[in-house]
Parts: sequence; structure tokens; C-alpha cells
Amino acid sequence: MAEVLEVKSVWNKALVRWLLLPILMVSMVVTQPVSTDAEESLKLLVDSAILIDADTGKILYEQNADTAVGIASMTKMMTEYLLFEAIENGTVKWDQQYTMTESTYKISQDRRLSNVPLRRDDSYSIEELYEAMAIYSANAATMAIAETIAGTETEFVNMMNKKAQELGLVDYKFVNSTGLNNADLQGMHPQGTDANDENVMPAKSVAKLAFHLLKDYPEVLKTTSIPSKVFREGTPDAIKMDNWNFMLPELVYAYKGAKVDGLKTGTTDFAGHSFTGTAEKDGLRVISVVTKAVDSKGEGSYKARFDATSALFNYGFAQFSKVEIAPAGYEFKNQKSISVSKGKESQVGIAVKEPIEMVIKPKEKELYTPKLVLDEKKVKEGSIEAAIKKDEVIGHVELVKSEGTDYGYITGEVKSTDVVTTETVERANWFSLGLRAIGDFFGKLWNGTTDFVGGLFN
Repeated sequence: MAEVLEVKSVWNKALVRWLLLPILMVSMVVTQPVSTDAEESLKLLVDSAILIDADTGKILYEQNADTAVGIASMTKMMTEYLLFEAIENGTVKWDQQYTMTESTYKISQDRRLSNVPLRRDDSYSIEELYEAMAIYSANAATMAIAETIAGTETEFVNMMNKKAQELGLVDYKFVNSTGLNNADLQGMHPQGTDANDENVMPAKSVAKLAFHLLKDYPEVLKTTSIPSKVFREGTPDAIKMDNWNFMLPELVYAYKGAKVDGLKTGTTDFAGHSFTGTAEKDGLRVISVVTKAVDSKGEGSYKARFDATSALFNYGFAQFSKVEIAPAGYEFKNQKSISVSKGKESQVGIAVKEPIEMVIKPKEKELYTPKLVLDEKKVKEGSIEAAIKKDEVIGHVELVKSEGTDYGYITGEVKSTDVVTTETVERANWFSLGLRAIGDFFGKLWNGTTDFVGGLFN
């Protein structure tokens, strides 16, 4: 009987082990940390996308960002840039009055397009036309601004393409000032452009345009952050202009994770639902671009483009921050000084002048190593000629990532930190230089003689 009980006991223990095994295996799978790339988890349903740090232009994420796509009313960021530039140069003033032309009048009456109604026999200030463009994406108002700056929209398109080249944009094509398809312009499209053409640009160039707009004219955000305003309030032409950027505070798709205050939506059949957004949180401002956003059913919508933008913002603010890679005064392990020629000292110390900072994932800090790049115009054959002042710039630092992808900067340039001398080295006088030259001469002569004599006995 005892043997039977013992057999049953052994059997019961074995049965329990077999029953618990699947549970333990599942538990191990669930509790084991999964190593995944956060970028892969975005799964944005867009033709292209990009996210950058607005301060430095550091690219934080990109998806098919080099392919030229339709940009629709995101075009108006270029019109805004040229307007601010004209205001800055004094060629256009905010209170300057615009008198209606036949083309702008006709387009303004087409309510299928985003427009504020403009009267044929009235005039409008550049400031109110700009607000209509920046808040309501008003197309006729945009054309009016283009005509004010350049005389004709045709000439303004030439200015747009020229400025795009100056800003370093690539694969762009501007055919009008608004972003509409030329077919919507009732046969009044700019001369030299196709009647059915539309503006195109890669998401990376759109982000670069937004980057320069915010860098050069940050005051644009004072207008793009306005959720709603009445055009010509108190007149028979009064019309409420609701901002198409529904991610602004208090609007239907308001983003809760940070302050959204711009920048420009765009929608046409060709471009789909696109958006250039910007938001700021805890000192970090990012710029995002999404083009032709769709939902899970493959249908484009306002919500789809804001959902995609929210995903980018969430990723940026959760994963990235400004990290100090090395402090001010950092010395390179393999080169703490450089040789000095014609100086009272033969060496001069070198160090990084300012802290080396970059917007990265903090967990990746150890993957970046400061690399010394000397200025070849000052440091020749590894030596710098005296006299040398303290804090004289002799090179810069580049950060090298040991593994993984680093997308670089939107400008194509590397943001660097100066490497400077840490002390002053005066130039030696002529007598000291003469003695040094004599010493060098006899030193070389002695070395040559010893080498010769040594060679005779080898």
C-alpha cells in the first residue's frame, strides 16, 4: 500500500510539473525584456515623414523622407518666408494696402477653395491678408501677397524657386504661391507652368524650409498659434477663420503632451492630407512633417494626419532630450596638446571650449565619441606657429556614433563645438630662434654622423 501511495505521489508531482511547464514558459516570454527599435514601432501610415530638433536641425526620425511628393498648402511656408524677408528689407510694409486684381478677385469668390471673400472695389492691408493665409490658408489672400512682393505671381514663383535653392532645398518644384493644383486657378496659373501641375518637394526639404522659417522669423508662431479669428470683423464681409491645425490647444485634435503652435496644413487630391507641425516641451522644440496620411482602412483624413503627427511628437518627447556628451574644457585622451613652432614654448594645450551637446536618446550617450578635427589652415603638419592667444580656435569636434543609425542634420552640416588653445604662447625673439636653428642644425648633423658611423660597424 505504501508503494502504491509513493507511486501516486511521484506521479502527482510529475503531473504538476507538466501542467506548470506551459505556464512557466509563457511567464518567461512575458517577463523577458523585448529589445525593439522604437522607430520600427511607429508604423506611420503616410507616404513620408520626418521629425527634427528645431534648434539644431538634428534629424530624429525619417521615413521615405527623400522622395518628392505633393506638398499642397505647406507651400505657404515659402510665401510666408518671402513676405517676412520683404518686410525685413523694407520693400513691403504690414499696413501697406493691396488693391484687387481680376485674378485674385475671381479666386476669392470660389468658396470650394479655402478663401476669405475679397471685394473687387476694396483694398486690404498686407497684415490682414497674411493672417488669412497663415490661419485660414486663404488662397486668394496668398496670391495677393505674392503680387505685392513680386508684381505678378509668375515672377513670385521664380523668387520661390530661387529662394529654395538658396536655402539648400532639393528636388523641389514651385508652380504657384498657394499649393493649389494649377487646374483650380481657372486658367490664370503662372506663365510657364503646366495647367495641371502642382508643387512638389520631399518631406526632408519641407522640414528644412520650416527649420529656416522658424530660425529666421520665429514671429510666425504668433499667428500660426491663433486657433480662430474673424476676418474684417464688424463689416458685412466678416468671416470666422478657424485654423486648419486642429492640434492647437482647445481644438478638436488638441495635442496634450506639449504646446503645439504651428505650422501649416496642406490638402489636395494629389498631395493627400499632409501637415508640418511644431511643438515645444521642457525646452525641446521639434518640427514634424507627414505627407499623404491615411487611416487603417487606407483612407485619407484630417484625423489621420494629426494621428501620425501625434505619434511623431510622442516619440520625440519620450525618447529624446539634449544630452551633454562632454563638458567644457574636455581634453582628448590621445592629444591634449599640439606642437608650437617659433614659440617660447614647444607645446600648447588644447581643449573643447563649450560643452558638447546633442539631442539624442540618453541611453545612447555612450555610443558617441568626440573626434578632434584640426583646422588645416592653422595647424600645418601637426604644428601651429606662434604667437598664439588663449582661446584661439584651432579646430572643432565631431561626434562619431559607434553603432546604429545617425540621421545627421537637416542642413547637411554637422553642428560642431570649437576646440581652442588653453594658454598663450608668445613668439620667441630672433636671438632665441637663431640659437634654436643652430641647435637644430648641429643636432641633425650629429644624428647623421652617428648613423653613418654606426652603419660602418653593422
